[in-house]
Amino acid sequence: MVVYGHAQPTTPWSPATGSLRPRLQSAVIPDDSTDTTVATVVGKPFSVIDEFNSWRKQPELAEAVAAIRALAAVIRNCEATTMMELEIELKKASDSLKSGDTTSISLTAGCDLFMRYVTRTSALEYEDFDSAKSRLIERAEKFGEISCKARRIIAMLSQDFIFDGCTILVHGFSRVVFEVLKTAAQSKKLFRVFCTEGRPDRSGLRLSNELAKLDVPVKLLIDSAVAYTMDEVDMVFVGADGVVESGGIINMMGTFQIALVAHSMNKPVYVAAESYKFARLYPLDQKDMVPALCPIDFGVPIPSKVEVETSARDYTPPQYLTLLFTDLGVLTPSVVSDELIQLYL
Repeated sequence: MVVYGHAQPTTPWSPATGSLRPRLQSAVIPDDSTDTTVATVVGKPFSVIDEFNSWRKQPELAEAVAAIRALAAVIRNCEATTMMELEIELKKASDSLKSGDTTSISLTAGCDLFMRYVTRTSALEYEDFDSAKSRLIERAEKFGEISCKARRIIAMLSQDFIFDGCTILVHGFSRVVFEVLKTAAQSKKLFRVFCTEGRPDRSGLRLSNELAKLDVPVKLLIDSAVAYTMDEVDMVFVGADGVVESGGIINMMGTFQIALVAHSMNKPVYVAAESYKFARLYPLDQKDMVPALCPIDFGVPIPSKVEVETSARDYTPPQYLTLLFTDLGVLTPSVVSDELIQLYL
């Protein structure tokens, strides 16, 4: 049973269970990043960047999960002989991954949560190093496994909210939102989807193509047609690049205005986001966050004197969101801060 406004633990190690959009998720961290060599395995240098890029070759694996898997490999391959040395190596590896893409909220949050979950136990102080290291590896692998399952958990939790005959508006391409819709389609639910184009990267085109392959009725909209079609919509589903302490979300450009329109017309706005995207951020306005820029192709030459807004994401305050579907359970925005305290405690 889902309890609204409170976390519903879905894993045995609650509370701490546990792209950016394709433009950032597909990014590969260059091999010349600083502090990439963190350990040695049989005389061969181990690079956390190489390990991360290797995991990133799996198209369905989120950027943050690839980082978690890479950090778990750091523990396995580290030649440290004390817990202090191991934690230093792990910290260096985490910092190296985060510096490779400073705009990725999920990557930073995933690395920080991994560090907190894996290393927080006073019992390690009373064990010999080999057993302590084995325990760390076990915890790291567990964290990685649960993070990989997060998308599926969210998809199952959201099914009660999708009913036959409903119309769902989605914005851009989110793998977790796609999983939600795919699960509903596989359950033989009858619904249709309005899919925005998703400028500036037009990621909505990809989602509409994927839904068409599942024989889901889908209509592609230009972004400026959201208000025009909102009266036909029963609910809005969006993903998130990051969930912040206020309970709001940072997501691809246009999410805020969609939420505003939906709120004004009394349409629920649901967010699907994995717990490794919960970030210790508290933006006060649209400019109070690390900028993520994306080049825009207008199809015609733009005079050099014309300034072009290239920001790729915006901030949606919590008052415009209805519920967040996470692998921790179904949460109201007001509960997010409590969950963040538990995750980072």
